[in-house]
Formats: sequence, C-alpha cells, structure tokens
Amino acid sequence: MELKIEGVSKIFINNHNEHIVLQEVSFTVHEGQFVTLLGPSGCGKTTLLTIIAGFQAVSGGQVLLNGLTVTRPGPDRGFVFQNYALFPWMTVRDNILFPMKRSKTPAREREQHLQELLSIAQLEGKEKLYPHQLSGGMKQRIAFIRALAGRPEVLLMDEPLGAVDFQMRQMLQEELEALWLKDKTTVVMVTHDVDEAIYLSDRVIVMSAREGEILEDMPVKLPRPRDRKDPVYVKSKEHLMDALKVAINKQPDSEAERRLRLA
Repeated sequence: MELKIEGVSKIFINNHNEHIVLQEVSFTVHEGQFVTLLGPSGCGKTTLLTIIAGFQAVSGGQVLLNGLTVTRPGPDRGFVFQNYALFPWMTVRDNILFPMKRSKTPAREREQHLQELLSIAQLEGKEKLYPHQLSGGMKQRIAFIRALAGRPEVLLMDEPLGAVDFQMRQMLQEELEALWLKDKTTVVMVTHDVDEAIYLSDRVIVMSAREGEILEDMPVKLPRPRDRKDPVYVKSKEHLMDALKVAINKQPDSEAERRLRLA
C-alpha cells in the first residue's frame, strides 16, 4: 500500500475572489504508518484529509492510492469523524455491520468479523445498545472499529478525540493506540494537539497557515507504548511546539505578495 499526495492544491472562490487553502502539497505515506497532520486552525489539514477521502476534488495535483487516482470516496478509505457520526437509530451491532453490508460481505464472514472487532474494542455484550446509551469513550471505540469493519487500506481520522474532554483524552489516546496496534492499518490523522501527535504517530507533518506549506516532516522513533515522561518524548514535544509556533505565525500572503511570488 502506498498513498501519494502529489502537488495538491485547493482553491475556493467566493464572490470572484480566490482563496488558496493548499498550494502544491506533497508527501508519501507508506503501509502501516501512523501519520499525523498537525497545524493551526485554517492551515488546510482537514481540507487535505477530505481530499484524500474523495469528499472534495483537487484544484491541482493528484492523490494516488496504489497508483490509482483518487476522485471519489471508496471502501479502500475509512473515515472517523470528530463527532463519531454513529447512526443514532442503529444499535452498536448494526453500526458496525453497516460498512460490511454495503461492501456485500457474506453473512457468515460479517458475523465473524463483527465478533473480532467487538473483542478488539472490548465491547462484547454492548451489541444491543444505542449510541445515546454509550459513554464518549465507547462511542469513540465504536467509530474506530466501524471504520475498520470495511477493511480499508487507509484509515482517515479527523480530530477523533476532539469531542472528548481533556481529562479523558490521554486515556482514550492509549486505548486508540492499543486498538491500532492490533490491526496496524495505515492511518492519516488530523489534530492540533502536540502531545497527541507525539503519542500516537510514526510521523508528524507540520503544516503552516500559509497555504498548507509543510514546515516539517518529523519521524517519531519512540518505543510503544510511549512514556510521556521519557526525556526524548519531552524533547520531541518541545520541538513540535516550536514548529507549531512558526506555523501559526506564518500567515498567508496578501494578494499582491502572492502574485509577486508566483511571477
């Protein structure tokens, strides 16, 4: 599996004015990697994630998955939304089975995979509950394994813990890592949380507010599970925080500056 982002640009037009969100962004994600896009609000990281998912079209460049151009959503890419996006009228069981039914997975295989996923997420016995009966942590785990249910090649996650309060966040990061380690699906995640990026990722890509410019592509070479008090962990976190400060301060060009730079 190889995911290639090649010179991706995204321009929104409002009242005949162009707003460049992404300008020729490029990087490659290899099989089994957990890659995080980190940057300030408005840097285009979520826009890029939705382009990879096929929810939005590029204005320039291309996204390639296994050499094929991504032009629309597909079962080879799972997506975990910030607000979980569970179907409130469906039980836990039916939420997880939904992507398998859409992909026409045989009934016997569906049941077997359902039980495997429930076991991985430690949710046995919760199959008949509805989303409103679940804690935030349970909803997060269900959203994660539902995205895995269709056996995607790449899992895309947009602030998957963004709806969780700070006190629960670290605990759920540990749960999310444990779930991921059992499957090792390739992941691209969006976050603005530096600690979360270090704790979960194999690589962290720092994007600036200036048209999604990549300021850093930093490998995280720490053993798992990670010790947040490890001096290397602390140093990596400090390094990323400095990079994020640069990203925040690197504002988009004015129209005149942009024309001069592109001339």
